[in-house]
Amino acid sequence: MASAGPVSSTVDFSNGAQGWQGSQPANGAGGSGIDTGMGNGAPALHTVMENFGISFSNNSNQNYLGNYNGLGSVTIGLDVIANSIRFFGQEVSRNLVVELRDYGNTPEGMPYTSVWYNLGVIDATLGWQHLSVTIADTAATALPTGWGGYGTSDDAGGPALPPGRTFADVLSSVDELVFSTYVPGYMYGFTDFDVAIDNISVVTAAEVPEPASAALMFGGLGLLGWVGRRRKKGTATA
Repeated sequence: MASAGPVSSTVDFSNGAQGWQGSQPANGAGGSGIDTGMGNGAPALHTVMENFGISFSNNSNQNYLGNYNGLGSVTIGLDVIANSIRFFGQEVSRNLVVELRDYGNTPEGMPYTSVWYNLGVIDATLGWQHLSVTIADTAATALPTGWGGYGTSDDAGGPALPPGRTFADVLSSVDELVFSTYVPGYMYGFTDFDVAIDNISVVTAAEVPEPASAALMFGGLGLLGWVGRRRKKGTATA
């Protein structure tokens, strides 16, 4: 289980992929790569391919991985554009989810346990849009409103967390962060995708300090402010 947590970070692909990778087709037609002509403050990570769905994932950049529990709150977001999503020759929409995956402590036969959230709809009519979600309490045990779980081997009730695993359990050891059109529990047909993402960000907030610590911190800030005013006044009258 990872102990370090993510830190506030943004990847705009001006310094390379920084651990982010897009889907690659099995037949070699199309694929993903950094495109410098996408607009939105290019470059962007661009995927053009036919598949059931597409994903953009990171399992190596520690700014996005590890133990989320001590962050207090965290906002995960990205910019995305769907130039085209065609199913049987017709433009369609797809949902884009963010999924935080833990590859440890999984039930037999399951690849990972995860929690996921539907960020919104992408399609060719929307242009560049910013999608994000804020986890207000990273130590919550119950799934927050709008969040789902994945990892149970029981398909009867749909995707869910395995028995005994909580939202906080998964967030304590995030091994992979994924943005995907694969919504857990849904099936898809072959679809032609032309989608790009940019400005992937994690914005963290430290835990609220204890009252005594907060008093010391604000007292120190007040002293600094008073000293600053003394210095400013002294400079003005010199």
